[in-house]
Amino acid sequence: MNRFAGAIGKRLAIYLSKELEINGTAPPSNPLHLQASLRPGDVLLVEGNTRISSAVKYLTQSTWSHAALYVGMNFRADAPSDHCLIDADTVDGVRSTGLDRFMHLHTRICRPIGLSDEECAAVAQAAIQKIGHRYDLRNIFDLARYLLPTPPVPTRFRRQLLALGSGDPTRAICSTLIAQAFESIHYPIIAMEMANPTAPENTDPIRFPRNFPQQFKPKHHSLLTPRDFDVSPYFAVIKPTVECGFNFRNLEWIE
Repeated sequence: MNRFAGAIGKRLAIYLSKELEINGTAPPSNPLHLQASLRPGDVLLVEGNTRISSAVKYLTQSTWSHAALYVGMNFRADAPSDHCLIDADTVDGVRSTGLDRFMHLHTRICRPIGLSDEECAAVAQAAIQKIGHRYDLRNIFDLARYLLPTPPVPTRFRRQLLALGSGDPTRAICSTLIAQAFESIHYPIIAMEMANPTAPENTDPIRFPRNFPQQFKPKHHSLLTPRDFDVSPYFAVIKPTVECGFNFRNLEWIE
């Protein structure tokens, strides 16, 4: 029975992962600019064009349906030379992949603030160690929920719907993998800031906002989505065209 359910689950996952003819909300970045702008530790958000992407974008009320972590070239001796990203795929599980997989899609770079090279390497290594983790595709119901592009689910339950295979070491939403990698060095994605009861009282919050250490209560990684990296106050949005020296005076306008 488990083998039968696994076979059906795999076929369903392949069906949901098929690409569709969907126009993105913005054109893709220049591939050379995108490649030149990425740094280890960067999160690459992707506006996907698969069947499952439509459901994810609806459930998260966002442009972004996928996320990958940039770990740099030659991150492991046995990895293909062009692989520089780690992501989680419903069919393949946690894998390494090349930038060319997303070149034709609308993307956004989100960069964590203030990390040292060693900390970026630690985040990358935490994700690399998960390569090979796979999903339990026997839970057909988990996958079947994505057959509808706009599942009829109340807003307050949408994040919970994104989880795949409760108890599994990985989840359907790739952002969980990346959130766990940042969690390994205690870097927040979305956190509720809390006043530190041991800190002296700040008598002038306008001149000295948050000049004392804060306490953080992070949102659980299983509830994080690609959108959270975009709206996080702890990540900067990097635009490849700007990074590579955009000058509007070089544009040739066509009337």
